[in-house]
Amino acid sequence: MPGRSPAILIGAHYDTEWHPTGFVGANDGAAGTAAVIELGRALPSELPAGHREIRLVLFDGEEDPPGCTDADFQFCALRGSRAYAAAHPGEVGDVILLDYIANKGARIRREGSSDPALWEQLRRAAEEVGAADIFPAGEQPPILDDHIPFIEQGVPSIDVIDFSYPYADTVEDTSDKLDPAVLDAVGETVAQLTIELAEANVSQ
Repeated sequence: MPGRSPAILIGAHYDTEWHPTGFVGANDGAAGTAAVIELGRALPSELPAGHREIRLVLFDGEEDPPGCTDADFQFCALRGSRAYAAAHPGEVGDVILLDYIANKGARIRREGSSDPALWEQLRRAAEEVGAADIFPAGEQPPILDDHIPFIEQGVPSIDVIDFSYPYADTVEDTSDKLDPAVLDAVGETVAQLTIELAEANVSQ
């Protein structure tokens, strides 16, 4: 969505695990992808004149390929986001990554490497749309995810993820484990945050 620089990037990964056999990835990939697509439909009518540019990006290659060990994940996974960040240096001002955002009973605390100030803006946006209970205070451990290549470039980035999801990386990560109301609440929160970021200093 064309606008002022630097861009706001909302992203998710659309690839899924190659293992275990039968893996579906309803929360680990599909939920974030669905939210990004719906935000692309909803946001244009909400943006003020003179807003910042908004980029909606679906990354491939977030998951590790066969032969990649846990120790090598940062180097052999995150391939799409690394390629994108390398191809667009200096163009992105904020990153909002969506991953594991629709599970029943989700409680999404700040992921350890996520920018604290941007995360607090997200929590305030959640309060504004009535979704504060999904984003309680507290922190979860740092996670290697598609926001990392942007953090390495100094871009304020947050990973919206409930890494306590009990069905992660199993064949049980199926749509019956998800809650459309949670997905909607997270989407509304991200939309509100994006609008607020997009209209900051709108007169410039």
